[in-house]
Amino acid sequence: MVFDKAIHSRRVVLPNGIKEATIFIKKDKIVKISVAEQNPDAIGKGAVFNDKKIENVGDAVVMAGLIDPHVHINEPGRTEWEGFETATRAAAAGGVTSMIEMPLNASPVTTTKAAFDLKIQATEGKLHVNCGFYGGLVPNNFDDLPDLMKSGVFGIKCFLTHSGIDEFPNVTESDLRRAMPLIAHFGLPILAHCEIDSPHTKQIFFQKHPTNYLAYLHSRPKTWENRAIDLMLRLCEETQCRTHIVHLSSADLISKLKNAKKRLPLTVETTPQYLYFAAEDIPDGQTVFKCAPPIRERANNEKLWAALVDGTLDFVGSDHSPAPPNLKEIASGNLAKAWGGIAGLQFTLPVVWTAAQQHGLDITDIAKILSENPAQFLGLSEKGQIKEGFDADLVVWHPEKTFTIEEKDIQHRHKITPYLGEILRGAVLQTYVAGHLVFDNGRFVNVQKGSVLKRKFD
Repeated sequence: MVFDKAIHSRRVVLPNGIKEATIFIKKDKIVKISVAEQNPDAIGKGAVFNDKKIENVGDAVVMAGLIDPHVHINEPGRTEWEGFETATRAAAAGGVTSMIEMPLNASPVTTTKAAFDLKIQATEGKLHVNCGFYGGLVPNNFDDLPDLMKSGVFGIKCFLTHSGIDEFPNVTESDLRRAMPLIAHFGLPILAHCEIDSPHTKQIFFQKHPTNYLAYLHSRPKTWENRAIDLMLRLCEETQCRTHIVHLSSADLISKLKNAKKRLPLTVETTPQYLYFAAEDIPDGQTVFKCAPPIRERANNEKLWAALVDGTLDFVGSDHSPAPPNLKEIASGNLAKAWGGIAGLQFTLPVVWTAAQQHGLDITDIAKILSENPAQFLGLSEKGQIKEGFDADLVVWHPEKTFTIEEKDIQHRHKITPYLGEILRGAVLQTYVAGHLVFDNGRFVNVQKGSVLKRKFD
C-alpha cells in the first residue's frame, strides 16, 4: 500500500460505529481503513509500517472534521471585526475543517457575482481550513441571482427582519415569492433568518431598561419567530424550493416542523448557545450573550434538545458573529445598542458535547450533527465521514478531558465570548485539513492548508 501518513486510534468514528482502526492517508484522501477486529495484523498500532511511523493517538477519538454551515467572517470591509486569518485559525483550533460563510457583515455584502469575486480574492493566503460561501437575497438583487448562484455559492440567505447591516435589507413575502422558484431551479436552498417584527409594549420597557437581559428577551418574542417560520413553510410548499431555517430558538413550532419535514424539502439548524445557556442564568448588562433571536428560557431550550435528539433539527451551526468591544458595548452593558452576535466558532465541539451528555447523545450522534449531516446538506459528498475515498479532514479529540476556556487560548480576533471561563469537556487535540496536520495540541504546525469550496452543479 502506498500512503503518506497513518493515524491509529482505539476509537475511530466510522459509518458503522466506533472501532479500533488505522486510517491511511495519501495526499488529501483517505485511501485505506484497517479495522482491528477485521485485520488485526495490518494495524501496526503506532509501530513502523512500510518504513513509515503510524501516529498512535491511543484512545482519543478520531472523527471527521467538523463542518460549520453558519459563520460570519466580515472580510473584506469589516476585517477589524473578524477576518479569514483569525477565523480559520479559530476553526482549526476547534476541530472545524470546513465552514460556510454568510453573505452579510462584510462590505460589500455578497449579493452579486462581483462581490463574490472580491470575497474569494480576500481569502488568498489566509485559509487555514476550507471555506465556502452563501449568496444573499435582498429586495433589489433578483436579476443578480443567476450569476451569483452559478458562481458556486452553497445557498441563498435572507432576513425577514432587519439584519443589523443596512446594506443587507430584509425581504418581504413578495420578494420571496419571486425568488424562491428561481432558487429552486438551481437546486439550492434558501436560508431564512426567521423573525418578522411588530411593535409591542415590551419593546418600550426594554428601551427604558437596556441592560436588563429578560427585557431584551421579551422584546423579541417567540411570536416573531413563529410567524416567520409559518410563512417559510407555506412558501416552501408552494414553490418546492429547498428551505432551511437557520438558528432556530423558538420551540413552539417543533411539532409543526417535524410534520412538515415528512413532505417538504425542509431542514432546520440550531446553535450551541441555545443548547448550552438559558435566559434565567444570564446576568444583566452582559452583552456577550446578546444574539438574535435571543437565548430563551431553559424549558424552551430543553425542547430544542429533544428535537435534536429525534432528528427534527438536522444539525448545529455556530452562527459565529463577532464584533469589536465598542460595538458589543462591553463597557456600558447596553443590550439595546450592542451588536447582536456571539463569537463561538472555536468552541462548538466541546460546548455541544458537554451539554449533550445530559441529553442522551453519544459520540456517534455528535459526529452526525456536527460533521455528517452538514456535509449532506451542503452537497459535500466526500466530506463529513471517515470513509475510503473521502477527504482526509479529521479531528482528534478527547471526550473525557475537561478544560477551562481562557483568553490566551482564544484564536478569534477579539477575546469576547460568553464561553470565557466555562469548564468544558471534550478537548480538541489535533486537526487535519486535506491530510495536513494543521493544529497539534495547542500549536499551529502547518498553515494555509485550506481551500475555497464551491458548490458543484451537475
